[in-house]
Amino acid sequence: QVQLVESGGGLVQPGGSLRLSCAASGSIFSINRMGWYRQAPGKQRELVASITNGGSGNYVDSVKGRFTISRDNAKNTVYLQMNSLKPEDTAVYYCNVHLARAGLEYAYWGQGTQVTVSS
Repeated sequence: QVQLVESGGGLVQPGGSLRLSCAASGSIFSINRMGWYRQAPGKQRELVASITNGGSGNYVDSVKGRFTISRDNAKNTVYLQMNSLKPEDTAVYYCNVHLARAGLEYAYWGQGTQVTVSS
């Protein structure tokens, strides 16, 4: 079994910052891609940022220059540093981790953490 534990969400004013963390534990052999998705009320879940096991990041256009994804492979943890937050960033944020095992890849989801940007 694999567990993903997220932390770092909350309420912040526009222009503020938050840092999300997602730690994976359990039967982990090798972690490939890690990422963060978000889902706002009435909208589909969207990929916000992802990072390869080599550290290469990719971002949705709306967060480029404001968000930074990083990972600590020794801790099996992925982070999302969110700066210059806007009300439209309000959503439930989910981490997503792809694990490799016996030639196959498995995707796991965190429980979600609420981010609210409001004055």
